[in-house]
Amino acid sequence: MGKKATQALRNADMVPCVVYGGNEPISFAAEEKAFKDLVYTPNAHTVVIDLGGTKVNAILQDIQFHPVTDRILHIDFYQIFDDKEVTMEVPVRTVGSSRGVRAGGVLRIVNRRLRVKALPANLPDVIEVDITNMRIGHKMYVTAVQTDNYKIMHPDNTVVLQIRTSRTAVADTGDDEEEEGAEAEEATEAAAE
Repeated sequence: MGKKATQALRNADMVPCVVYGGNEPISFAAEEKAFKDLVYTPNAHTVVIDLGGTKVNAILQDIQFHPVTDRILHIDFYQIFDDKEVTMEVPVRTVGSSRGVRAGGVLRIVNRRLRVKALPANLPDVIEVDITNMRIGHKMYVTAVQTDNYKIMHPDNTVVLQIRTSRTAVADTGDDEEEEGAEAEEATEAAAE
């Protein structure tokens, strides 16, 4: 605890960590390489922290990197309990081959991560979105990926992804009015975002 102690830990290639959410915060330190599979991945994970025989279930809440070297300076975890809901950001992954993309459209993922609230047992590692039936101009909202296992903490009108007309596909048709309409639609969506 304290600046000198944490600096001494960092000099010894250790990362100071804190687990919040229990009765009292728990401080510990671990080697930096122990976190590589947890930190350097796009997936969301729950972890089991072994504190000398005492095991704590937790999720990664916050991480601080050195501004120049990108070394891990500090990690905050949040303790989870089987009967308490937790909120976590979960990555979105697309599956399938879209009809709109095959026809020359471009897949645009608007939200690569969604904030989800659920019991720890129901937390997904990833939210899979099937884009097979999507055509050019279609949008998929969070209501399409909602399940009974978890609640998505975004408004119902939040767009997860969309299939847009590519500029080359529009230019190939030779229809200037359609291209101007697509550009006006992009400007309107950008203003709305």
